[in-house]
Amino acid sequence: MSALLEERLGEANAAVHLKLPRIALLETRDLLHDVAHERRARPVDALERLRGDVLGEPVECPRDRIRRVRDAWPVRGEDLIGAASEQERIGHGSSSWARTVPETLRNPLYHWTHMELARPFGIHALLNPETARGVFDRCNERLREDGFTALALLRTFKVAVVCTTDDPADSLEPHARLARRADPVTRVYPTWRPDRALAVEDPAAWNAWVGRVEAASGLAVSGLGSFLEAVDQRHQAFHERGCRASDHGLETVPSAPWADAEVSSSFDKVRAGRALEAGEALRLRSALLHRMALMDHQRGWVQQFHLGALRNNSTRMRAAAAENVGCDSMGDFEMARPLARFLDGLDRQAALPKTILYNVNPADNELFATMAGSFNDGSVPGKMQYGAAWWFLNQKDGNEAQLRTVSNMGLLSHFVGMVTDSRSFLSYPRHDYFRRLLCNLFGEDLLRGRVPDDREMLGRLIAKVCFANARDYFGLPLGTAASPHAAA
Repeated sequence: MSALLEERLGEANAAVHLKLPRIALLETRDLLHDVAHERRARPVDALERLRGDVLGEPVECPRDRIRRVRDAWPVRGEDLIGAASEQERIGHGSSSWARTVPETLRNPLYHWTHMELARPFGIHALLNPETARGVFDRCNERLREDGFTALALLRTFKVAVVCTTDDPADSLEPHARLARRADPVTRVYPTWRPDRALAVEDPAAWNAWVGRVEAASGLAVSGLGSFLEAVDQRHQAFHERGCRASDHGLETVPSAPWADAEVSSSFDKVRAGRALEAGEALRLRSALLHRMALMDHQRGWVQQFHLGALRNNSTRMRAAAAENVGCDSMGDFEMARPLARFLDGLDRQAALPKTILYNVNPADNELFATMAGSFNDGSVPGKMQYGAAWWFLNQKDGNEAQLRTVSNMGLLSHFVGMVTDSRSFLSYPRHDYFRRLLCNLFGEDLLRGRVPDDREMLGRLIAKVCFANARDYFGLPLGTAASPHAAA
């Protein structure tokens, strides 16, 4: 495996020898906040106290992928997910995860596991039952070192910026404390994730969330107008704390035509705890999403949409555990017309923010790329983006397909690059994985005469995709980890 880690991912890539910026991409998706897990309101703790007594989970734990592997391979789920004892999990070199890893050949978990053992743990052995005890002991030696914290990991990976995923009702005090650090190597900013604002189909849960917004904003919500005022107050608070991006996880974009009087009445109805008809809910959600997009535009933010996942497919799994436990899949929702209506409604008002579109179904690759191209206006390079391969597509074939689609339907030179889409501080080798795939594509093109043999030109383009485009697009002040590449 060490040879694989040291070499490019193919003959063509090895031939190019392009110089890449040795820094992780600007991260824009949920990393720190979900690592905190039960301590979602305290990202400071997650950054300052990564260490535990033992390494209790697989090195990289994207739990949906782990659970899928578990269900395809006869090992106990608790051994993989972390509920079993250390002895059950690791004892006598028979860790369930160590036994499972050799079965994951050609699955991205195999590469990610070994890349994350290599850096930062310095372990280049293949993980299997024979090596499990040594790997376990070495990892925990590192985890017990005084300097082995989350912040230290971010320094190791030269991460200039982390953007957490935060609900509008979340406290921003942890971010304020992080911002007071002297000369931070990595700067940490919130990202606005208002999915609960649109979850009007469950009046009880939605009203409980509105109560949290009231408490956070200090404003009472008596109707749609006061609700939007409270949400805007939180939006401004996020802006003052450095937030420059929103993120929405939706099946498809709600964009039904609505009338102000009707959606105001629907708001009052759900605020009173009464269920909405499907059409009422769709029109209210459409109005709320449009209003929040206007807030993004007003403050110069980037809006991001992760679209197309079909959630909670298995009643059995949901009853046994909870939501988002590995029984989600790609969906086949209608995308084109709702998305076009939403973007066009903002564009007609000259209020369309910078936008990144992420799909989970590969059938939508070209749809999303061409939709983004329909609304570019020349005001910002790459204003409308077809985003990086997400979730099930975040693997070798999916990343390569996304890069080819961006190249064919738009400008790869303006692409803002990949995101790890993970909940682990150890996930940054995925940026290295992406860079290798990107270089491999250019190496293949070079060997076949599709691009000129101009290493300086190719190196500049790759450096833009790997760092500079995201830096310029989001406009966030960077930590000192970026200083060697400030002029990239």
